[in-house]
Amino acid sequence: MILEISDEQYEQQYELEREQVSQGLKRLQDNTLNLEDKSYASATIYGIASIDTLLPKIVKRLEKTKARIDRGNTGVLFAEIRQYLYDLEPLAAAAIACKITFDKVFSFKEGSNQLTNVCDSIGIALEDECQMRYYEANYPGLLKVLKDNYWHQSKGTKQKITSIQTVINRYDIKRWVPWGRSIRVRLGTWLLDCIMVESQWFYYYTERKGKRTVNYVSPTAEFMDIKEKLMADSEMFSPLRWPMLIPPRDWTNDNRGGYLLNELTEINPMIRRGYGPRIQGEKPISFLNQIQKVKYRLNPFTVNVAEKLFERRISVGKFIPIVEIPLPPKPPNIEDKEVRKAYCRATAEAMNINAGSFRRSCRTRKTLDTVRKFKDKEFYIPWSFDYRGRAYPIPAFLTPQCTDFGKSLLNFADKAPVIGDAERWLAFQVATTYGLDKATMDERLKWTKDNKFTVTAVAEDPIDNIGIWEDADEPWQFLAACEEYYHCIIKKDRITTGLPVATDATCSGLQILAGLARDKNTAKLVNVVPDVIPQDAYKVIAMESRGSIPERLRKHWDRKCTKRTVMTIPYNAKPFSNRSYIRDALEEKGLEVNKDELTQTVKAVRAAMYKIVPGPMKVMKWIETEVSKAISKPDVLEITWVTPSGFKVTQKIMQKNIEVLKLQLLGRCKMHVATDSETLVDKVRHKAATAPNLIHSLDASLLHLSITRFNSPIALIHDSVLCRATDMSILSTLVRETYMELFAKQNYLEVFAEQIGSKTKPPIIGDLEPEAVIDSTYFFC
Repeated sequence: MILEISDEQYEQQYELEREQVSQGLKRLQDNTLNLEDKSYASATIYGIASIDTLLPKIVKRLEKTKARIDRGNTGVLFAEIRQYLYDLEPLAAAAIACKITFDKVFSFKEGSNQLTNVCDSIGIALEDECQMRYYEANYPGLLKVLKDNYWHQSKGTKQKITSIQTVINRYDIKRWVPWGRSIRVRLGTWLLDCIMVESQWFYYYTERKGKRTVNYVSPTAEFMDIKEKLMADSEMFSPLRWPMLIPPRDWTNDNRGGYLLNELTEINPMIRRGYGPRIQGEKPISFLNQIQKVKYRLNPFTVNVAEKLFERRISVGKFIPIVEIPLPPKPPNIEDKEVRKAYCRATAEAMNINAGSFRRSCRTRKTLDTVRKFKDKEFYIPWSFDYRGRAYPIPAFLTPQCTDFGKSLLNFADKAPVIGDAERWLAFQVATTYGLDKATMDERLKWTKDNKFTVTAVAEDPIDNIGIWEDADEPWQFLAACEEYYHCIIKKDRITTGLPVATDATCSGLQILAGLARDKNTAKLVNVVPDVIPQDAYKVIAMESRGSIPERLRKHWDRKCTKRTVMTIPYNAKPFSNRSYIRDALEEKGLEVNKDELTQTVKAVRAAMYKIVPGPMKVMKWIETEVSKAISKPDVLEITWVTPSGFKVTQKIMQKNIEVLKLQLLGRCKMHVATDSETLVDKVRHKAATAPNLIHSLDASLLHLSITRFNSPIALIHDSVLCRATDMSILSTLVRETYMELFAKQNYLEVFAEQIGSKTKPPIIGDLEPEAVIDSTYFFC
């Protein structure tokens, strides 16, 4: 159906996009000025980019100085550098010096760029870092306790160091010996000189202040040109991304789709992180254009609840309003030293809490800003692909891929009559969002039926009954589902439904690998083949591995402990990440595990995977081996394959040497080491990335082929599909049929082997009949 768009509607969309451009530019400019005003120019766009470029040069210079000191050479400040900075890595010293230089030189504060202020500030920051390292080396346990108890309340590095110093002074330990201002200034001057010589971005100049002569540090004309260019480039990418008031333009291989204005189309290509123009197949592009034509409206019920809770400053799940506590009143006897100290401490704590609240509420505030823009309007969402073929909304807010709160705000504008299986799927949505996502279909339907009183209470008075729904797994979507079910099924005063109902793949990585390997046992574990109850691969792996983990952990060992590991191993997660997932899961149960226990547990889970799902594990190993051979061929810079839907995947991974350092006060510091990135292929990352990227490209292809056969409103969250309750049975059947066709009509693993030039046959078990998925209730559930 071709939609007729009037000139007035086009003009409204053009006006909206012009507003996106102007507001994005204003936000960028305001953010830059705000950071400079707070002496944080190092965090601006130009600061980050400039320091990233400058760091390797400064590090190289400092390394040469250190080498000369090691050889016993003498030079200006060599004695001081050996005594105070020798144990500080060149990257750490360079990062601190560059950050402070940019913060001070570009600050609006009077006198901030005076030479002595800049040099002393660099010296102070260096000493603070060295002081924290001193306490970490000599009193690690004490420092950790102090950080855990005090740093989360602090807003800046100065407050952090002051809080630590104050508390440490209460303990009988060997304290840090201060350097003194003279040493700080001399070391700061030396590092500032290194920056000026290597960059040619700063210079000294002198001004007369009455009888005094004052030296200042200022950016050169050359750097101001660089800054202007960086800001101009960033302005190109500053426009906001909002939904559209008219259907987005169609994508083609020749023309960009989505928005109307060039300022927006130029920064939103059809394929994100792509590598130059690539011709894509007809099916993927048709799929992309189809999901862009889906029309949405805001859900007035959840919007109304959100506005009331925001006004009352009540948080629920990912919905976090600003919760501002009042500052304590100034006591009448403020002159008293102890009273003043207590007042200052209480004021600082209140300000810290308020500052943290403002940061945490950022996404909620921006979401509600967008809600106000699209209230009482129908709108559309422009979409694009990633380089594997997965679809992502271009806007940041009011999309199906938002948080639980964001998703609850959306309804399909074109509603469907509540007929056929609509009642079952609405009940399914209520129970699933409450937390019964692993229950059988009958159990979910029964739960909703048995809890009609709960559903009614939530739908009729969500504010006074907030205690009922705020603890649901997905509270906001549960809230929306209760309201729809109540009006459509219980009260029956609504005969149509536009609520998005979601069904999800069961461990989609293993589902795809089971199809590739034709592995019946794995297919059964992840509901590819039918069963009377949903199978749970996470639980099976947990039970299989239980006997091999440390005995004290066994009574606590369940599917939650293995879920993230089992879920990510098909995406090539290695033992290191397995360790963190298992450690986190056990910590949630109040259990601390030591290094040896964790190693034993990870080995047990991985061994269980090889025993329970041998087909997928063999396929992954084969892919690693063959991709390693393919990428090692002369002049091969990338791996490409075409999915069954016709999407061309281009995997190009070049070497990037990045050194990462954790500074005590300034956080993580990265340095990109220059390499010939156009010719050095990263073979290790290619091996690790291909299996997960192949899986993602195939689950994307499954949706491309399914949805182009579906003629009703549809939305996506990676490998999850959302549609109206009335249509879900049709969509579920289409997805199962497409999976069957994907793996039954051809052996795609053999096709993939041919595309990457493999000389060995892939490991295919061959006992799975993909046609069986047609009768699987829990394939998508």
